[in-house]
Amino acid sequence: MENVGVLREWFGRVDSNHTGNITAPQLQRALAVGNLDFPLSIVQQMIRMYDFDRNGTMNFEEFLALNKFLLKVQNVFSALERGRGFLPLDDVYAALVKLGFSLDSPAFYTVCESFDKNKMGMVRLDEFISLCIFVQSACNLFNSFDTPKQGRVTLDFNQFVYCTANCRI
Repeated sequence: MENVGVLREWFGRVDSNHTGNITAPQLQRALAVGNLDFPLSIVQQMIRMYDFDRNGTMNFEEFLALNKFLLKVQNVFSALERGRGFLPLDDVYAALVKLGFSLDSPAFYTVCESFDKNKMGMVRLDEFISLCIFVQSACNLFNSFDTPKQGRVTLDFNQFVYCTANCRI
């Protein structure tokens, strides 16, 4: 992980109104400075993943958790991209496995189709991060219903609506 002091300084600059929390638009602008251009919906999902106090914003401790996840994802991407600037789908699958995600072929290709903006069978870093945010969010949500940890859940219609609303991107 990067130096906590450097991250605190960065967080302080992003928290322009000095509330101790950053909003999705503030985080979106800050990530764009680093050439990570995400739609607001993806940034909102990032915040939801680590918004432990459920206030809709991100405090510094929550930001540290997001940063740790983003660094892990970026490191796996960098290890596999071989100077190309993108990952072909075979490498996307390998990267997801390295990150601890296991998807069957239909689920994997459906997810990739959603995040391969140019439909070229490859994903750039920002697309890969978005894909990982989605898969991690889906995993977190699934696990909240799979309390016996059996790898299966049964949902009623209201729970299904809740899931779809919480995994929207």
